[in-house]
Amino acid sequence: MKIALVHDHLVQDGGAEKVLLALQEVFPGAPTYTLLYDRRRVSPEFASKDIRTSFLQRVPFGLKKYQWMLPLMPAATEAHDLSKYDVVVSSSSAFAKGIITRPGAIHICYCHTPTRYLWSDTHGYVQDLKAPRVLKAGLPFLLNKLRVWDRLSADRVDRFIANSATVAGRIRKYYERGSDVIHPPVETEKFSISDAPGNYFLAGGRLVSYKRFDLVIQAFNRTGLPLKIFGDGPLAAEYRKIARSNIEFTGKVDDAAKAELYRNAIAFIHPQEEDFGITALESMASGRPVIAYRKGGALETVVDGVTGEFFDDQEWEELATAVIRFDASRYDARKIRAHAEAFDVKAFKRRIAAYVSEVWKASRAEAASEPVPARQEILEPQNA
Repeated sequence: MKIALVHDHLVQDGGAEKVLLALQEVFPGAPTYTLLYDRRRVSPEFASKDIRTSFLQRVPFGLKKYQWMLPLMPAATEAHDLSKYDVVVSSSSAFAKGIITRPGAIHICYCHTPTRYLWSDTHGYVQDLKAPRVLKAGLPFLLNKLRVWDRLSADRVDRFIANSATVAGRIRKYYERGSDVIHPPVETEKFSISDAPGNYFLAGGRLVSYKRFDLVIQAFNRTGLPLKIFGDGPLAAEYRKIARSNIEFTGKVDDAAKAELYRNAIAFIHPQEEDFGITALESMASGRPVIAYRKGGALETVVDGVTGEFFDDQEWEELATAVIRFDASRYDARKIRAHAEAFDVKAFKRRIAAYVSEVWKASRAEAASEPVPARQEILEPQNA
């Protein structure tokens, strides 16, 4: 069984890239096909992998302005030559699921979410995009065409894996397909419990609009409580301008620094509706509770009163009230970490390996049981 992996693009570090690293460890001999690969922006662990990029990699300024190449990405994805592989596993939140495989091959898509900027967050994407005004003006027309391609490309997938029940619901809604849920991996061994947590709250991730850091900043501006925010993104400068002195932005941090931020926090703030929410589980792996918006992936990871608590309305007043009333002494750090360990990367690898093996065996058995079609004679039309 020859296996290939496909990933949208390697131009930033996030939860999807952690999933890809785990897939590469499950299938160490499989090459990874991707649209673009920027070594400076992603984990150095990718440097030792067999990464095969599309023709977009050779476009001048392509890595720096990769979002401008959005119209070319469907064609570049379809240009990946996967004709010699029996099984292709794509890691996709955008284009990778649109690859073309040979007849008889199996395409399993690990879907992080149906393309967010096409379906569930179009307006936020347009708002965040840093591009000339003339390009942004034409973006709605482009997104309309991409939406058609994206919907049709979902039909090329043989089996969908959703990273959460929330995403499974979106796959059913937008693609009219069923899926199996396998939660993404959390590297729990990188995190540890502190005997004496610090005096600040923590939030972090990619600084984009849908993650609602604006909500967190408003709440902590009003309460005056200490807050640290890690991560970077297109809205970083804007958020720094509106934040008061009790809010500290650490920027992008390495794994060791992030682990220290988690273990020494009072609690982690999770204000967004997330597909799954790995940062919340990283906090739990550090023994720290989570204050989460009661929607999306948090419903599958946060146990109310055991690993954290919820607020119900996505308004700064509601979050501020939850923070003011929060009592960290109610929580047992070891119980919180034990819950996070159920999502460990080792469990993910076992489930993925078993899933791919079962799907492959089932497809071979189905192919072997298919009756051989009878030879059809070509009849020449008879003259009247």
